[in-house]
Amino acid sequence: MSRFLVRKVAVLGAGVMGAQIAAHLANVRVPVVLFDLPAKEGPKNGIVSKAVEGLKKLKPAPLAVADNAALIQQANYEEHLELLQDCDLIIEAIAERLDWKLDLYTKIAPHVASHAIVASNTSGLSIGKLAEVLPEVLRPRFCGIHFFNPPRYMYLVELIPAPATQPQVLDQLEAFVTTHLGKGVVRAKDTPNFVANRVGIAGMMATMIEAEKFGLSVDVVDDLTGKKLGRASSGTFRTADVVGLDTLAHVVKTMQDNLHDDPFYATYATPPVLAGLIAQGALGQKSGAGFYKKVGKDIQRLDPATASYVSGGGKADEIVARMLKKPAAERLKLLRESSNPQAQFLWAILRDSFHYVAVHLHSVADTAREVDFAMRWGFGQQQGPFELWQAAGWTQVAKWIEEDIAAGKALSSAPLPRWVFEGPVAEHGGVHGPQGSWSAAEACFKPRTALPVYARQAFPEALVGDGSPAPLSAGTEEFRNDEIRVWSLDGEVLIASITAKLHLISPAVTEGLLKAVEIAEARYQGLVIWSPDDVFSAGANLEALMPVFMMKGAKGIAGEEKKLQDAMLRVRYAQVPVVAAMRGLALGGGCELAVHCARRVAHMESYVGLVEVGVGLLPGAGGLTYIARRAAEMAAAGNANADILAFLKDGFTNAATAKVSTSAVEARQIGYLLDSDLIVPNKDELLHVASAQVRAMAAAGYRPPQQARFAVAGRSGLATIMGQLVNMRDGGFISAHDFHLARLIAEVLCGGEVEAGSVVTEEYVMALERKYFCSLIEHPKTQERVMGMLQTGKPVRN
Repeated sequence: MSRFLVRKVAVLGAGVMGAQIAAHLANVRVPVVLFDLPAKEGPKNGIVSKAVEGLKKLKPAPLAVADNAALIQQANYEEHLELLQDCDLIIEAIAERLDWKLDLYTKIAPHVASHAIVASNTSGLSIGKLAEVLPEVLRPRFCGIHFFNPPRYMYLVELIPAPATQPQVLDQLEAFVTTHLGKGVVRAKDTPNFVANRVGIAGMMATMIEAEKFGLSVDVVDDLTGKKLGRASSGTFRTADVVGLDTLAHVVKTMQDNLHDDPFYATYATPPVLAGLIAQGALGQKSGAGFYKKVGKDIQRLDPATASYVSGGGKADEIVARMLKKPAAERLKLLRESSNPQAQFLWAILRDSFHYVAVHLHSVADTAREVDFAMRWGFGQQQGPFELWQAAGWTQVAKWIEEDIAAGKALSSAPLPRWVFEGPVAEHGGVHGPQGSWSAAEACFKPRTALPVYARQAFPEALVGDGSPAPLSAGTEEFRNDEIRVWSLDGEVLIASITAKLHLISPAVTEGLLKAVEIAEARYQGLVIWSPDDVFSAGANLEALMPVFMMKGAKGIAGEEKKLQDAMLRVRYAQVPVVAAMRGLALGGGCELAVHCARRVAHMESYVGLVEVGVGLLPGAGGLTYIARRAAEMAAAGNANADILAFLKDGFTNAATAKVSTSAVEARQIGYLLDSDLIVPNKDELLHVASAQVRAMAAAGYRPPQQARFAVAGRSGLATIMGQLVNMRDGGFISAHDFHLARLIAEVLCGGEVEAGSVVTEEYVMALERKYFCSLIEHPKTQERVMGMLQTGKPVRN
């Protein structure tokens, strides 16, 4: 397959989706030009300018850092259509009006480059109908592309071919979307609402029907259909409010208008309660009221019987919550056989989802794999419907569904397809296996795509029953204890995977890291620190230190801190490159581990910071030493006589306020990533890129840095910081203990009571860290914070 280079992307339409798609392109450093209509008054780019400014205020933030807004080139259709000639990909994202889209395509067609791909971001309109207006020369390079909202955070992107779309166009676009935008791609058929919205919205409508049938309030339903069920925490009705009730109704109307022959057609009717809310302008979160309404600090729920808002907070019955913790087979049996209305409701919505996907698989997706991934990535489900069905016992669950259909309990009388009971699926016990996933349309198991882009994913997301290798049991194991595994996939790059809860750093983890460095130096090109989930490390395991503190007091803690600091220096000065492959949380000790590595390869969604002040401590594993050293290095690089304090202030503020980056891009801005570090859009490519960095550094003759000696700001820098802290304390902005913590952090960063410009070693500054860390752990206020965090998981302010 020839390489498809995307030098620039045009996004047509600066509405909610178009502007946020442009923002995500800017986040991953793809040049982007955002178009909209010319403004009727003022500057012609006024509509786009307003949209770009709005990106800076949206929550969750569509921009990795607000400065990225400047990377979005602004344009309008009247003056700038010639800019399209330089674009390799054009994404149309205007309103879901077929006539408007067709009019725009006619306008842009003469300006589209001969090689460019044109894609419509639509949630459900027919891609075939959209293609009909395009000049014949463009049709082979046209398809649908469906980003989920918000585009930065939602992993799912659906690609939908038109009748004339060339297969290589979809392959090229899939590779770009996967690696450069960091998304999970599902190929969908050109049917109303495609895969995720077709199945997901049908499921929401079924949930509303069953909730009314069993007399359950919206808050109870949301508690039942949220995390307890392995789905998004917002449940059903809260999700509808967040999406927008008008948006939900629009997607439902697409089904009403185009699926008259669907055996589930009756379930697509707009519920009267939904229609009533929309008629009143109660459109959910964006209008301040929907199924929920915030009144002061309270969240009230809609009571459909009275059409008024009442106190919310209803929860699942404890007996039902306990059922949901059982293994899949036992869980579904308990729900089905229970007389509890909540349990009956849950069985009903699960049965409805199984029934629906089985009946529609042949028409909406190539295989069951696409359905399950679409529901995981687009609707936040831990398992897709086919996965759960298979895990619970394929044949038994099928019989239960068949019985409910016969008894008139199901939402449709349509029988389950024969392939459910006969042939390869029944023999295998489900739709996913090592040979692939079931295609109802082709009546066979089909393997995953073999596109070259997926060679970059050593461990792509697995499905129940598909036989995918588990990352923490794959490869050749070199060392293992209860909290870390040291292993290799290829015999060239060693991998250390922390397996403890939240990947907290304990003495066992420290032991494993030291062992990993030793093994890597002896037999490998280098070491990657990587784990296959959304936590790099949430910090030090304070609970593991409690027995030491109880037995030996602060002196015992000092010994453990010294071991941890020495381990950080061992990582920094290893004779082979050590690369941190960061994803998700890298907090406290996790941040300290990362900054001591030779290089960092971070997923875009990495949240990095030194957060120890939240438990009344200061960073004690070299984090402050790193900040002090970096400030000195930056000052020396700029001017031998530069004021170190000028380079130290931001680092001090970040540590003293426990600032955590909201993205890897911001982590680079605040100094926890360097310009030489890499940011990777796709989480599943992180290990591949980190391993490649190890090989490249080793091939280049890697040598560790020389033992560092650096200048510190000294007592004059400390005096300057203390003056500001006194003002904050006396003004009531920080508590007395916050002041105490910040003063100790400042002392460490400035090197203590020494002259400005004094040259010190890392060990010297680490000794100050250790000294003040141990003094704090004996402080009653710190002990309150530590115990509060261990008991509630939330910081205590005292």
